[in-house]
Amino acid sequence: MPATPTPEPPAYPRRRLAIQVAILALVLALLAWRAWPSHQLRVIFLETKGDAVLIQTPAGGYVLIDGGSDPAALSAALGRQLPFWQRTLDVVVLTAADGAHLPGQVAALARYRADLVLAPAIAKRNPLIDEWRRLLAEQHATLRSARVGQRLNIGGATLHVLAVGDGDESGLIVRLDYGATSAVFDHSGGEADQEALTAAGLRPANLLVFPWQRDAHNDFVTALRPRAIVLTDGQEADKPIEQTFVERAIGGAALYHERLNGAITWISDGKRAWVETER
Repeated sequence: MPATPTPEPPAYPRRRLAIQVAILALVLALLAWRAWPSHQLRVIFLETKGDAVLIQTPAGGYVLIDGGSDPAALSAALGRQLPFWQRTLDVVVLTAADGAHLPGQVAALARYRADLVLAPAIAKRNPLIDEWRRLLAEQHATLRSARVGQRLNIGGATLHVLAVGDGDESGLIVRLDYGATSAVFDHSGGEADQEALTAAGLRPANLLVFPWQRDAHNDFVTALRPRAIVLTDGQEADKPIEQTFVERAIGGAALYHERLNGAITWISDGKRAWVETER
C-alpha cells in the first residue's frame, strides 16, 4: 500500500507568528528611539506627594532628586517615565532626610541601582534612614556629602550645590545649568541660606522650584528673576502663606503645580527652555 504523504502545516499560523514578531520588533525599535539621547535636558516633576524630580540628561542618563512621601506613587511614576530596561540611576540626590523627600527614594533604590548619591550630612537615625543607608551599601553606591560649591557633570549638564543645610530640618539648594539655561531647586532650603546666597550674588534662572507654603516675595526670588516657578508641596510651614495663585507670580513668572498640571516637564536645548504639562 503506498505511503500517504504528510500534509504540510497551514501557512496561516506561520504568517501570524511572523506578523507578531514584526510588531514586537517595531515596538522595541520605537521604545529604543524614544529613549535615544536627544541632547535635550528634561526635568520631570513627578506627580506624587512630597517632592520628586526625574532628570534625563542630554547624554540620555537619569538623575533622581528626592522621591516624595508615597513610595507606591513614586515607583509607578518612574515606571511610566523610564524605559523598561533601565535599571540604573546615574546620580541620586537627597535634599533633606524627611518624610516628604526620603520614603519614595528608598523605594526607588530598592528597584534601581544608584551609581552616585549626593546628600547633606545626616545626623539623626530612624528605620527609614537606616534602610536608605543599607540599600546604598548593598549596591556599593558612592555616597558623597554635599558641600557648597560642589559641581557634578551629569551627562552634559552641571549640577551645582548652592547651599547645604543640616540635612534634618533644612537641606540642599542646588542649581542645574545647561548651556544658557538654568533651574534652581529650593525644595527645603532655609531662609538663612537664601539670605546668604542673595548677599553673595545670584545669577538669574529660567526656572525656580519653590515650596508653595512659603512667601516667594523675597530678595532671593527677586534676584533669580525666574520665568517659570514650579510650586512644590514637600515642605510644611507652621503658618502657610495665604496668597492667590496670581499673587505668587513674581515678576510675571508662569506658575505650575502638580495638582493643577499633573506631571510637569521643563525642557532645555541649551539655548532656550520651555514647559510642557500633562494637563
